[in-house]
Amino acid sequence: MSAVLEVQALSRQFGGVRALDSVSFELNRGEVFGVIGPNGAGKTTLFNAITGAIRPSSGTVRLQGEDITGLTMDAVARRGIIRTYQATTVFRRETVFENLRRGFLFSHISRPSTLLARMRISDAREQAGKRVDEVLGFTGLVPFAATRAGDLPYGMQKILGVAMAVVARPRLLLMDEPAAGLNPSETNAMADLVLGLRDRLSIDVVLVEHDMSMVMRICDRILVLNYGRPICTGTPEQVQNDASVIDAYLGADFEHA
Repeated sequence: MSAVLEVQALSRQFGGVRALDSVSFELNRGEVFGVIGPNGAGKTTLFNAITGAIRPSSGTVRLQGEDITGLTMDAVARRGIIRTYQATTVFRRETVFENLRRGFLFSHISRPSTLLARMRISDAREQAGKRVDEVLGFTGLVPFAATRAGDLPYGMQKILGVAMAVVARPRLLLMDEPAAGLNPSETNAMADLVLGLRDRLSIDVVLVEHDMSMVMRICDRILVLNYGRPICTGTPEQVQNDASVIDAYLGADFEHA
């Protein structure tokens, strides 16, 4: 398998605190890759460093061989890395369709100061409807297309947040706790959606998640962080049976998925 994302010896210092300490991993084509660990382990900092929200103190990030270390969030997004957030990030007063249309347009429009840029905006508006219809169908949101986002149940708002990322056609999706606040049924639906991203849309996924049953079910490999340091990388079975992971995070009473 070829590496889509390569993170090598990534570190980030905040004053006297080393939030990331030489973190390395590779995401291979066709994988769902999990990142787990206790609160404060460095998971969000890792996502921030990959996506350009913060600049790493040292180390490199490569996307399909290109060094993207330290690029801005916009530059990283233009190269195909899109991120979702734990909190729902939708336009609550707008319909589901309009949320997705805006997501598509925002991914195509940046500083439309030239004639060429304005032409691209016009083209994007023409393409938006077709792309939105495709994503509505994929995510199961067709019955809610005319519903205001703020009127959706919380679980559907989370799915809409994912759909707004998908509409931008990412190469790689970084998902920050997609199951947070969901009930078991909604969590299963989210897990199926993540697998569909990989299997049907060929979008590779890195996800941070605390729901261990979901992680163990859908992830091909998992990185475990503790105090900013990687303590284990392996398959779900390897991670569940690693003594350092059990001690730092899972606990001896963890029930294997």
